[in-house]
Amino acid sequence: MNSKDNIVTSKILRQKLDLLLRTGQLLIESSADTSRVRRNLERTAAYLGLPAENLHIEIDYYMLHVNLSDECHSFSKMQRCSNHGINMEIIEQISKLTWRAISEDYSLERFGAELERIGRGKRHYSEWMVAICAGFACGGFCIQFGCDWTSFFYASIAAALGNRLRMYLNHLGSNVYANFAIAAFLSTILALFSSFTATPEMKAVIPLWLQPFIVSSTPWHPLMACALFIVPGVPLINAVNDLLDNNIETGLVRATNTMLIVTAMAFGIVLAIKCGGIDNFVKDLSMTPHHSFIEYALAAGISAMGFATIYNIPLKLMPWIAAGGIIAICSRNFVSLGPGSGNFGLDMGPIIGSLCGSALISIINIKAVHIFHTPHQCITIPAVIPMVPGVLMYRALYGFIEMQGVVGELTVAVHNAINGSLILICIAVGVAIPNIFARKWIAPHRRRKLAEMIEQRRQRGKFVDLHSFAVD
Repeated sequence: MNSKDNIVTSKILRQKLDLLLRTGQLLIESSADTSRVRRNLERTAAYLGLPAENLHIEIDYYMLHVNLSDECHSFSKMQRCSNHGINMEIIEQISKLTWRAISEDYSLERFGAELERIGRGKRHYSEWMVAICAGFACGGFCIQFGCDWTSFFYASIAAALGNRLRMYLNHLGSNVYANFAIAAFLSTILALFSSFTATPEMKAVIPLWLQPFIVSSTPWHPLMACALFIVPGVPLINAVNDLLDNNIETGLVRATNTMLIVTAMAFGIVLAIKCGGIDNFVKDLSMTPHHSFIEYALAAGISAMGFATIYNIPLKLMPWIAAGGIIAICSRNFVSLGPGSGNFGLDMGPIIGSLCGSALISIINIKAVHIFHTPHQCITIPAVIPMVPGVLMYRALYGFIEMQGVVGELTVAVHNAINGSLILICIAVGVAIPNIFARKWIAPHRRRKLAEMIEQRRQRGKFVDLHSFAVD
């Protein structure tokens, strides 16, 4: 090969490595778990004609590294991943693109253009719509904790305004953890103000016909739920999934990041508590609900769809997201609640209940992904997010922060921390069931399909031959 041909071939190889890295960057920054990122990159590499036996991919939370090498050649490139968020639409679109590129034999230019279109695509929902829907999601949480529907709206309003402030602060470029703390502070203060409507002084000036709409019988419950839009459910579940899949370093980074977010949220709530001079909702307010299962179902559907807007789930999937939330929450409540708490159910506790609820919807979605043509993660995670034990997490942190040497303080804080952690692990295990068990039956079919496509491309001369490069 002459030097001119070698330059052209090297340029094409660099272009292919750039496209591979750009694919991984979009997935990581959209909160895909590491196993999904790896599967998509392997599929993209097959389309690009990069031999699997010569390709080495290192996936980190902040950095991607790919190397293509044999006994005589070595080509490496790296890509920084820094704009992390949650965008399930990008995850879905890239999954479809990688299969389509292989089957339709995309040119490199067309594949690159599609990648940029996906990366620059507008979100489905405006910021105000996301803030309002996230507020209703927190209201749905509040119902799960036992509040009435008046408190549902108070919690929703406080959460929506706090979330909108967080978005505004993010646009200003201030520290993301400080923004979480400020948003939690504002939401908690607003929820505290709403509790004053239940005081005798306020009741005396509110007309009797308005009291059922303004005066709540559970005035403190909004304070428990108003800041739960901050709870990083997707990163928490991804962290556990990564750790279970032996992606230890990335899992620990995700876990550390989520712990910082929860700590910032707890700090904002603690500051609001100090300003308001009230803390009974953190220490001893009961979270055991006594609603009908119809109310549980309605609140679960609202919460699931509310969080789905945050994650940029397409509108066409919203009905199934709501149904998934209803299946997960109602099955969780049936297993966890029972006569011991004055409810109907098996009375097995929230840990087993959370495992059963998340596992049930995860197994159902193994089939649903073929109906809706979307990744399992995109329709399962929004459905189980309403089960994430956000209140237990910040009650544990509050307990550690407020320790004053009183007997039993440490026990209560550790109890909340352990219960919250076990519930979270059970939710993540339930979501991961397809990867742990079902993929044994699902993966061979996909591997065979991919192998056939790769062999066809290899026969057409689409694969990189490292021996065609001149050795200096």
